[in-house]
Amino acid sequence: MRTTVGWRADGAGATLRRAPLERRDLRPDDIAVRVDYCGVCHTDLHAVRGHSGEDGMLVPGHEFTGVVTDVGPDVTRFHVGDPVAVGNIVDSCGACAMCRAGQENFCHEFPTLTYGGTDRHDGSTTSGGYSREYVVRDRFAYLLPDGLDPAAAAPLLCAGVTVWEPLHGLGVGPGTRVAVAGLGGLGHLAVKLAVALGARTSVISRSADKAADARRLGADDLIVSADPEQMADARDRFDVVIDTISAPHDLGPYLRLVAMDGTLTQVGHLGPVTVETLDLLVGRKKLSSAGSGGRPATAALLDFCAEHGVTADIELLPSARVNEALDRVARNDVRYRFVLDMSDLA
Repeated sequence: MRTTVGWRADGAGATLRRAPLERRDLRPDDIAVRVDYCGVCHTDLHAVRGHSGEDGMLVPGHEFTGVVTDVGPDVTRFHVGDPVAVGNIVDSCGACAMCRAGQENFCHEFPTLTYGGTDRHDGSTTSGGYSREYVVRDRFAYLLPDGLDPAAAAPLLCAGVTVWEPLHGLGVGPGTRVAVAGLGGLGHLAVKLAVALGARTSVISRSADKAADARRLGADDLIVSADPEQMADARDRFDVVIDTISAPHDLGPYLRLVAMDGTLTQVGHLGPVTVETLDLLVGRKKLSSAGSGGRPATAALLDFCAEHGVTADIELLPSARVNEALDRVARNDVRYRFVLDMSDLA
């Protein structure tokens, strides 16, 4: 086993503490990555706050960038010193229809997650990127294109690909009218990507406080969801509405903004929802969802972001302040993504 160091939770409600970690010895198709920057996702917060300790330690982190430090004997795509990125999926069955289609995120046997997943070879529980080293199968690492800041690129591997999947899948491009509900970690990247794709883009927010930020990100306007008149004026306006709101909420007002034959795609709240059939019927509207992305989509996203200069708006913190970052994520006190600098674990 290889030894590294990282931030782990051992029991219910525990804060993360610095501790030694073990990584597996490299398999033939593995690479070892020195983790330089790791994004802080809402999923990390939920995992830490919900961790009971019954399943052992928890090491979060599933959107990170770094440098290759070692390669297995069968690896040909990477060399020591290559800058790389790793997202929230680190393996899949490779044989089902979804995997064969390059949609490993929908693997019929469920993909192996970067942390809290089950290793397909030895059954161990995966530990994430809040650490100085990660060992990963080479198929699930990506060369980081030139020109992308490695810290600001880290959130592309989760938040970015989560919104890229519906934008790309729904054919968003020049002439498409897109609205993004919620301007947080997911929403601000949805705006940037929609604008870069050529779409006419609006933001939907509970108040006008983020109007200046919306314009800075490239949006044409901001619609205040608490203003009935503004919502009524926007009825049937958008071909695609990307709903990034993480809390449970009524989808009806957002479906009414969707144009005929358009789509509301839900990527924020992943719990149960209730929908009035008439909100779909009037206008032949569609309700969809998406989550993460397969290997081809993730690679395409990174190339697109490098070409168009798209990265996340981040607040960079030393990893020793990880518990502060999680507390502030819980209060929505971040614009728009925390990224941990892991160099203090050296």
